[in-house]
Amino acid sequence: MNDAALHYAIERLMGLYAACIDDDRLEEWPNFFAPSCRYQIISRENYDKGHPIGVFFANSRGMLTDRVRALREANIYEAQRYRHILSPTLILGHDEAGAHAQTNFQVIRIMQDGAMSLFGAGRYLDRIALAGAEPVFAERLVILDSRRIDTLLAIPL
Repeated sequence: MNDAALHYAIERLMGLYAACIDDDRLEEWPNFFAPSCRYQIISRENYDKGHPIGVFFANSRGMLTDRVRALREANIYEAQRYRHILSPTLILGHDEAGAHAQTNFQVIRIMQDGAMSLFGAGRYLDRIALAGAEPVFAERLVILDSRRIDTLLAIPL
């Protein structure tokens, strides 16, 4: 894959990922990940200090699927939606097997009554598997710039 095709494929992955969440198609969200993957939401402070404690951790697509099932069937939370604002993706390196990338994000939360707030801001650090027909996340670290994280983190970031 040449550099332009790689960049297009990764930017497309980022856009489709955000649209899936923003359009409330959460049942499709785990399909953006490899079967054996890592997804973690962590504060920048903990990440910078090398502390492994985060807000959420999963190490398989199955765990992500369970998370969505819990959101739909077990958890009780106020109706809300997200709107992701993404920066262009910076490809940090790549080889035949995968790529490393960074994308800055802001997530605006829209509540049922129409109230909007900046829910989260930070960066995604990704390891993207390129071996299949479509790129998928082998690892997605969601690094939040603030250590102040709303306890109502119901929807994935």
